[in-house]
Amino acid sequence: MRPVAEDDPGFQDSAAVWPAASDLDLVERLVLASGSLKELAGVYGVSYPTIRGRLDRVIEHLRSALAARPVDPMAELLADLVEKGEVTPRAARIVLELHRKRIQTKEA
Repeated sequence: MRPVAEDDPGFQDSAAVWPAASDLDLVERLVLASGSLKELAGVYGVSYPTIRGRLDRVIEHLRSALAARPVDPMAELLADLVEKGEVTPRAARIVLELHRKRIQTKEA
């Protein structure tokens, strides 16, 4: 899965995937712990199996939410171009907004 930055054109879509701030906090702390569940368990003051179970629930929720979300090929293309440095994040956002407005106009 490709990471999504705040200035990524698909950021707003991905933000809706997280159900709670506590889940995002867990993921942030996991990254800061370099992926060490043992260290993360220490940060939260719980056992390894407890933190593993919580992470498993977050993973399952994320998978379910992503599976239900339709893929936007234009957002993916623009995100890839931003990642490669071929388009600025600002330009990609503008293009994506125009693209989505045009699609809405065609559907109306």
